Amino acid sequence: MNILRIATRQSALALWQAEHVAARLRALHPGLVVELVPMTTRGDQIIDRPLAAIGGKGLFLKELEVAMLEERADLAVHSFKDVPMQLEHGFAIGAVLERADAADAFISNQHTRLAELPRGARVGTSSLRRQAQLRALRPDLELADLRGNVNTRLAKLDASEYAAIILACAGIERLGLGERIAARLAAPDWLPAVAQGAIAVECRIGDSSVQDLLRGLDDADTHRCVAAERAMNLELHGSCNVPIAGYCVETETGLALWGLVGDASTGRLVRAEASGPRDAPEALGREVAALLRERGADAILHPQG
Repeated sequence: MNILRIATRQSALALWQAEHVAARLRALHPGLVVELVPMTTRGDQIIDRPLAAIGGKGLFLKELEVAMLEERADLAVHSFKDVPMQLEHGFAIGAVLERADAADAFISNQHTRLAELPRGARVGTSSLRRQAQLRALRPDLELADLRGNVNTRLAKLDASEYAAIILACAGIERLGLGERIAARLAAPDWLPAVAQGAIAVECRIGDSSVQDLLRGLDDADTHRCVAAERAMNLELHGSCNVPIAGYCVETETGLALWGLVGDASTGRLVRAEASGPRDAPEALGREVAALLRERGADAILHPQG
């Protein structure tokens, strides 16, 4: 295989991630020509409504997967947090790259910490997970939707539409904008989206030549940790409609996983954590999901039940 085509969204962050994967592949396989196939997804086109209202994060993948099915592209690069817990039939994750900073970023031009915001301050985020944790910590704040790419969101902050916004540290830092981060909102007190900070490479099942090329990109430690987080989310049937957070780390004895289910309207949070062996991340994810259910998460996950 001499030419490899990567389907990617056209945002600056998506292009950075795709080019990062391309550079890694070129270094691993001298002589391999790697080309980007940028495209706009439905998730990028509709920015005036929350993702949960228009079909969820899968909207960021559909066009890229169609390009692979039609053989206009050989693989696709995603922020792993945007990848649904169950992929469409015929696709697999061929590699997970080493995770960057998984924390959320508190960004403000006037304030250095969340606690410093005045009562009633307007904070921008469309993430229900972030809204639930914000409401738990600061029920006095006004939480407002904020969609668009990183630069669009920062521009709205700079135009004084918000007193602060919450973004992912990894995305900010990958774009060379780390100086905009006023404070990190980090685990275990504040939990990120499942797989936040990790880059996933999606390919067609059965495309062994592409899978062989990707094998050297996979970071086993990151893959294990995000496998635990995604197994927890899958067990809880998580989606954009329910605030679920999870973060797994390697320890001296195995893996440790923190999980959270929240209510964005009330700020109620249900938390659980557990530890397990490195070779059974999915079992650990299911264990934490069961603990969350035992502690009342079902009342938030299925409010009509």
